[in-house]
Amino acid sequence: MHIPESTRQRTRDRRDDPTDMRFYHHLAEDVTIPATDEFPLAATWRGSPGASSVVLIAPATGVRRGIYDAFAGYLAASGFGVLTWDWRGTGDSRPKSLQGFRATMRNWAARDLAGAIQWASDRCRGARLLAVGHSFGGQAFGIAPNADRVAALVTVAAQSGYWGHWPRPARYKYALLWHVAMPAIARTVGYFPGRALGAGEDLPLGVALEWARWCRNPQYFGDWRGHLRFSAPILSFGFEDDPYAPPAAVEALHALYGSRAQRHRQVRASEVGVRQLGHFGFFRPTARALWDEAIDWLRAAGPRTATSRAG
Repeated sequence: MHIPESTRQRTRDRRDDPTDMRFYHHLAEDVTIPATDEFPLAATWRGSPGASSVVLIAPATGVRRGIYDAFAGYLAASGFGVLTWDWRGTGDSRPKSLQGFRATMRNWAARDLAGAIQWASDRCRGARLLAVGHSFGGQAFGIAPNADRVAALVTVAAQSGYWGHWPRPARYKYALLWHVAMPAIARTVGYFPGRALGAGEDLPLGVALEWARWCRNPQYFGDWRGHLRFSAPILSFGFEDDPYAPPAAVEALHALYGSRAQRHRQVRASEVGVRQLGHFGFFRPTARALWDEAIDWLRAAGPRTATSRAG
């Protein structure tokens, strides 16, 4: 079929305009995937079931999967299969009431992320399994028992949450949050009312209490054996203007990942021509230069397939 030059030129122009959301639209299929304990997780799949490479986008705490839609669509348009999901108790994986709902952040990693890895492995047998982890999503791969299936990991604003890694005076605000405010509010309400407080999604009680407990501990998780065993290559992005992931916190997390092939990028907003990146700017279309960098790195890194194991 002949495509007029004018049409080809308009297509190129849209690809060159990182704010044109038409370019990132890719057929998305909402699915329900099982965690390893069979808890149903709301998820979205993009791409072909026969994709040779699949990217899992592990979300941050208190963030709905829709925030990753543009990035996921771009990955799918670039030839990847892409899976996004909501952690149990959040977004579309939330029950009608969080009162009495049992969940922890360790559940998210050990059961939900592990379930996503298994589902993607089954969906695209023999595919290279890749991952992008945002904030807690980048921490979780040291806890998921089947994370050895992941051939390469990009972390975005992923950090150790211990409050002492923050610079003064911000660290004292976080110390108050983790020691007093979050535990007290969560216990009083029966969950952490993030929406009402303008602090993201509501969180189940167990998630809020575990998060606060971890962030009070200089060792954060405490048990880092899974992270030390993680051997896949890692590309990490930190951001100069990110109040939720300062450099010391980002460095503290990645120092405990066992991978010997790590590349760290501390990015200024001016590098991609925007005024602000912060904790979420990587996933906006205006950061497409960083998307291309991550895609090039993922394509080059890691020979492992979804059915293989680290040896």
